[in-house]
Amino acid sequence: MSANGGPPSSMVRTTDPDEMRRALACVPSVLVAVGAHVEGQAVVMVASSFTAGVSFVPPLVTFAVQQSSTTWKELRAAPRIGVSVLAKAHADRARQLASRDRRRRLVDVPHHTTEFGAVLLDAAPARLETSIEHVYPAGDHELVVLRVLTMHHDATVDPLVWPDS
Repeated sequence: MSANGGPPSSMVRTTDPDEMRRALACVPSVLVAVGAHVEGQAVVMVASSFTAGVSFVPPLVTFAVQQSSTTWKELRAAPRIGVSVLAKAHADRARQLASRDRRRRLVDVPHHTTEFGAVLLDAAPARLETSIEHVYPAGDHELVVLRVLTMHHDATVDPLVWPDS
């Protein structure tokens, strides 16, 4: 705090998205792969805005996605969506999973599809099969609330934490 009780002199008012990204990169978060089988193909994207435990009854989780995401436009139509918390073992594949080249995202990444079409990564510390409960506009993003339908977790597997990835 400054001498007058206001913000420290290093505080900057900004609406610059890049400055916001740099500031929020100081906040550790888990990375999740969000995926589904769409029109005969496994589709996946990575989100760093995952929030677990939004509600336990009913079981709800959230993530945010840019409104301009073409991958989300495809996934949004799927009846079931898989959410896999990336493990430390996925570190060498995290950039690939988030790649703009959607065709190579899942190449050599062990995964499976549930009977209802959710795509889940193998060896993830937590895997959730979900359906969309709500989607809310949030600036240039959408806040997606998912209802957890089935889950699997393995406390012996360490999650991958961003920005340490």
